[in-house]
Amino acid sequence: MNDFHKIFKNRIVLAPMEDVSEPPFRLIAKRLGADIVYTEFISAEGLIRDARKARAKLFFYEEERPLAIQIFGGNEDVLSDAARISESVNPDFIDINCGCWVKDVAMRGAGAGLLKDIPKMTRIADKIINSVNLPVTLKTRLGWDENSIVIVEVAKILEKTGIQALTVHCRLRHQGNKGDADWSWVKRIKDAGVMIPIILNGNIKTPEDVKYVFDTFSPDAVMIGQAAIQNPWIFRQSKFYLKNGFHEEEPSVEEKIDVCIEHLRLSVELKGEKYGVLEHRKHYSGYLKNLRDVSKFRLELMQFHEFEPIKEKLLKFKEEYSLLEQ
Repeated sequence: MNDFHKIFKNRIVLAPMEDVSEPPFRLIAKRLGADIVYTEFISAEGLIRDARKARAKLFFYEEERPLAIQIFGGNEDVLSDAARISESVNPDFIDINCGCWVKDVAMRGAGAGLLKDIPKMTRIADKIINSVNLPVTLKTRLGWDENSIVIVEVAKILEKTGIQALTVHCRLRHQGNKGDADWSWVKRIKDAGVMIPIILNGNIKTPEDVKYVFDTFSPDAVMIGQAAIQNPWIFRQSKFYLKNGFHEEEPSVEEKIDVCIEHLRLSVELKGEKYGVLEHRKHYSGYLKNLRDVSKFRLELMQFHEFEPIKEKLLKFKEEYSLLEQ
């Protein structure tokens, strides 16, 4: 067994998500129970061309560790150079994206497009592994479509190549992030004798899902993506459910608002007020979920462009809501 079994064993992990898995969100997820976090995927081409947006994505807080930088691309040499650039900021490991389903990525021979060319995926993995000193992991899908489910073969090949852990998004490329995920393939990989850690991903929505897949398919870790946007507490809640067999209490309105404000503060601090406020808007529904009569309030928050008025509005809402609850 490699050291990554210790790192991943029974862990609950935040998935890399474009425009979501930014440093503020990752830090909040970490504080709310995520064991390992990944950057949003970063263009290898952007890194080697020193593109400002790509380079900015290399930033992380020390508190986020263990953290992986995820890179994507379709050129072996470019990816190996990008891996070295990523290594220079000292993440804990580097992850190769071989699962992005988006047309502009997959149809250009990157992301999930590499599922149509397993030898190329293997060469890319090998090149990156031999270009850096850090451990290298990889994330992919079951296959391109129903007629080409290749994940067991891929897992065996990647293990021999030297990949330290494999994340399996248990959907096909054409499914994107919709439809059912076939979690059973993780157990099939294990039963085929693959020894590297296997992280199960795809359509994990609840603490019950987390427990079910751990109990039924024996992944080393479970990765949560979309569900964490609507419920950042899912990591903590899942750990509580695994330990106790019942749900912990819903976060109080005080905690929800306080964490929302902290997330917004981090976003503004990192990106500046204009973009920090604007890009935080997608998170209001998650923080305010399950609170009564909140739709109108959420729309009101969208009208503000500065941190302080939003903070005041949230604090007032917290005070008034708490009084109504008494």
